[in-house]
Amino acid sequence: MRVNSSTADLANRAKNGDPQAWDGLVERFAPLVWSICRAYQLSRADADDVGQSVWMHLVDHLRTIRDPAALGSWLATTTRRECSRVQRTLCKLPADAQALEDLPDDQDATIEHDLLLAERNAALREAVARLPRSQRQLIALLTADPPVPYAEISARLGLAVGSIGPSRRRCLDRLRSDPAIAELIEAW
Repeated sequence: MRVNSSTADLANRAKNGDPQAWDGLVERFAPLVWSICRAYQLSRADADDVGQSVWMHLVDHLRTIRDPAALGSWLATTTRRECSRVQRTLCKLPADAQALEDLPDDQDATIEHDLLLAERNAALREAVARLPRSQRQLIALLTADPPVPYAEISARLGLAVGSIGPSRRRCLDRLRSDPAIAELIEAW
């Protein structure tokens, strides 16, 4: 997968059968699909079924999506519809329950937030992947849970304890200047 691929680029490559592009789309948007399933409080098995159904719908409809850059919105809508379908089946609601699905969803703000969060996380993963190995290791140790003491970071990476802070600052400056992160910073 190209590390800096946009959603539109991934969608267009997936239309042409690129398996790496499909993997990229799934990696980028799976958190969104799962977060919507969680919002509908589906069981793990039902959420798995919804996820599989959503990805199959994408396979069937990718060529007809007018704006590949808006794929996240398409996936969110499709996931909500599938979750509603599963809930109707579980609750044995009458067929006219479709009218309920057409009502404004009070979870739209949460779903939009989850979509933005998924996009931000994908951009951050891509930017971190472009860091040199030593900086990736430093960031990983600094963000570990539970926190890794500076003395241990120093020993593992062969850095003086006093140089960890300045090295962290250089890593963060490099991340901020990454095109994907800079675009997100401008958008917020």
